[in-house]
Amino acid sequence: MNFKSFVTSPRFENNAFLALLIVVSLAFVWILLPFSGAVFWGAVIAIVFMPVYTALLRRWKQRRTLAALATLSIIVLMVVLPLTLLTGTLVKETAALVQRIQSGETDFPRFFEKVVAVLPGWAHDLMQHFGLTDFNELQARVTDAVTRGSQAIATYVYSLGQNALDFIVGFFVMLYLAFFLLRDGLSLSKRIRAAVPLAPSHRKHLAQKFITVIRATVKGNILVAATQGALGGLAFWFFGIKGALLWAVLMGFLSLLPAIGAGLVWGPVAIYFLVTGAIWQGVALIAYGVLVIGLVDNVLRPILVGKDTQMPDYLVLISTIGGMAVFGINGFVIGPVIAAMFMVVWDLFATAREEAAAEAAAEAPPQS
Repeated sequence: MNFKSFVTSPRFENNAFLALLIVVSLAFVWILLPFSGAVFWGAVIAIVFMPVYTALLRRWKQRRTLAALATLSIIVLMVVLPLTLLTGTLVKETAALVQRIQSGETDFPRFFEKVVAVLPGWAHDLMQHFGLTDFNELQARVTDAVTRGSQAIATYVYSLGQNALDFIVGFFVMLYLAFFLLRDGLSLSKRIRAAVPLAPSHRKHLAQKFITVIRATVKGNILVAATQGALGGLAFWFFGIKGALLWAVLMGFLSLLPAIGAGLVWGPVAIYFLVTGAIWQGVALIAYGVLVIGLVDNVLRPILVGKDTQMPDYLVLISTIGGMAVFGINGFVIGPVIAAMFMVVWDLFATAREEAAAEAAAEAPPQS
């Protein structure tokens, strides 16, 4: 084949179009990178609240714009305003905690000293071997950590002020995108599915799994986090622990890690109660943490997350931790979605191989 025939052949045209498609797609992703978080959460919000939009759409006789605006108003009232109020209160609680640590009112070295005093001999020797029983050095480390932490918080707050315009633009991009994805999402998803070069049954299965995992992960994890944080904060308030709201939010955030999350906060507090002689408070907090806070994780998470995603708890845990390590806070959604897609794709691949093997066996001539 000569050059002229090659450049006018259908194969060359198809390869050139495919290359153009890849280049244009990568360029489009590149220009979206500055607002990747806003785009991601705009899509997640649209997927999660699509049932609300659909219900309003049926009620208002297919008036798509009105239904999308009403859904967006519900999102602002139910999600945005409460988060804004909570963030403002949380900043005050964090500043008060840092001040108490710097002033010595909250004495972490004294807490560790009391814990070490009740440890068995072998544990004390092990800590001494690693130099963990020098409380003066521990005091210096804690003071240095608090100083660095307060400086980091101040720097972060300052950067938020400097980048307030970027945050506001990203926030409105998120809501703007969510509005149009709600209003035009069904037609857009059909176009995307039609463009994916897979069998129709595979496209449908992957799309359904993708949407199901996102809804289950977001709704399930947020509901579990809010419940565990509220229950933990209520317990801390009852026992008179200062900064109960801050610890509640921390427990809620850590509860994104299945099975172990909230216990990383209430567990050390219960130990502190026990070693300082507040036996009934320590025992009560342990019982409350295991039987109430832990029960929420053991009961609600499998129902809200594991049941819909059809993933085992250990895979949810690993994919959540790995997702957050790679993608930050967005990873608690991205990680389980990638894990679910991994399972679905390999299941489809295995099924296709089994079907192909069965067809080959059926077409093979009988052996004499």
